[in-house]
Amino acid sequence: MGEKPISFSIKNWSDDDKPREKLLHKGRSALSDAELIAILIGSGNREESAVELSKRILASVDNNLNELGKLSIQQLMKFKGIGEAKAISIAAALEMGRRRRGEDFLKIEKIGSSQDAFEVLQPIMGELQHEEFWILYLNNSNKIMHKAQLSKGGITGTLVDVRLLMKQSLELGAVALILAHNHPSGTLKPSQADKEITHKIKNASESLDIRVLDHLIITQKEYFSFADNQLL
Repeated sequence: MGEKPISFSIKNWSDDDKPREKLLHKGRSALSDAELIAILIGSGNREESAVELSKRILASVDNNLNELGKLSIQQLMKFKGIGEAKAISIAAALEMGRRRRGEDFLKIEKIGSSQDAFEVLQPIMGELQHEEFWILYLNNSNKIMHKAQLSKGGITGTLVDVRLLMKQSLELGAVALILAHNHPSGTLKPSQADKEITHKIKNASESLDIRVLDHLIITQKEYFSFADNQLL
């Protein structure tokens, strides 16, 4: 008779080794990134436990959760033991974390510098593989009233509807704006088109007594400020 196959499901581990039990008894911060992912996927494959598989997935992105969040469902499914359901669980959890970061930064009482604006906007667009254009609408104390995506495009660029922007600004009663878009290529140098749309929006805003305080180009870790570089 052949030997029974060994199960690498978490439920067959000793309590001390189970990530779920470890979380309950020691708290969330006690778990490694691999253990947290193991909870999401529940089991590994015939050769690896859930934690071992999770470690291999993390190793493929140099243990960088930001890079892991960029993997598509199809890329995650290339790992043996990761089917569609598990891949979706991983992607959904990482997206939830990204959104939470964005909500945390909205607690900033007011925008006092380009760095403040970057900290609000980076979680929204810093890791995207396509270009988006966002607006922060501010009151007379430079506090964020609303944030909104104005347009979404491919990696080659995005179109901005200036009339729609002005309409939204008036409806919200905004007195100042901060413009922002991301460069998926990672370059921080503003293009001629970036400069032209900035001044087009600024001119339209001034006619309505609305100030454009800045335009940021966002990448994963850095930003370029039109205001800081005297381009407004």
